Amino acid sequence: MQRYVGFLSRLLFGLLGLSLIGAADAGAAGYPDHTVRIIVGYPAGGSTDIVARIIGNWLSQKLGQQFIVENKPGAGNNIGTELVTKAAPDGYTLLLINPANTINATLYKKLNFVFLRDIDPVANVIQVPNVMEVNPSVPVKTVKEFIDYVKANPDKINIASSGNGTSIHLSGELFKMMTGLKITHIPYKGSAPMLTDLLGGQVQVTFDNLPSSIAHIKAGKLRALAVTTSKRSPELPDVPTVAETVPGYEAVAFFGFGTTHGTPKEVVDLLNKEINAALKDPGILTKLKDLGGIAEPGSPADFGKFLASETAKWEKVVHAANLSIQ
Repeated sequence: MQRYVGFLSRLLFGLLGLSLIGAADAGAAGYPDHTVRIIVGYPAGGSTDIVARIIGNWLSQKLGQQFIVENKPGAGNNIGTELVTKAAPDGYTLLLINPANTINATLYKKLNFVFLRDIDPVANVIQVPNVMEVNPSVPVKTVKEFIDYVKANPDKINIASSGNGTSIHLSGELFKMMTGLKITHIPYKGSAPMLTDLLGGQVQVTFDNLPSSIAHIKAGKLRALAVTTSKRSPELPDVPTVAETVPGYEAVAFFGFGTTHGTPKEVVDLLNKEINAALKDPGILTKLKDLGGIAEPGSPADFGKFLASETAKWEKVVHAANLSIQ
């Protein structure tokens, strides 16, 4: 009798364990059963939007439901981010995360959300270097020569950006903070007018996103001094990194996915698995390479650690530069 009772107990515990595993699997297997939104905090056509559509199309094909991009520009990316923080935590509203998210956490003094608390990381996609570049009229060919030139010619160098608080702006501010250089910042409303004035010589230097400038660099209209990532870019293999002259310097433009805090782990893991699979596909890699991007597969935890590190780094730069947007 005791053997029979023991057998029943083991059987019941086994069935309970299987049911729990089945419930976990069902949490992922039942997802998605309708359209998923990918929120992009910028207008259509830019790098952020393009990455969202590349990965969104992959997810649509692999998971059997439409992953559609919704552009929600405004407030430096904050409108789109806030929308995701207030969505249902079910994995049907995703955020295309970019450097603005880690910068704005400190730059903006009044936000209705806390980025690291209210957005759960899903997957990193790519990292893209910015490139430190000058108008050819500036008589320097290296970062060291640039530093010496600025010190010898105070108040003669203007550094351009695509707008206050952008990754282009903060890449320059990080450089200024680490070198002690005094350079006047000139913000523009977007990268197009910034590049127009850089090409025309009205401003002398910028830290632009590589895809926007690489054609001008290869045509000799702009001179690349260095890339901002810790490793050299495959697109400009002969161009050194800033860190080769300024040890410890690193600034990356990155693109990844997040979702509303509290989304079931099974859903997050499924999305992470499929996005990492995309980053092994030759066709996807070719499209991302066209953006100057280096694939960065990893776990949600890996991406979360990266986002926390980036947020802490830019907090120091924002405070050092005394930047603030209300």
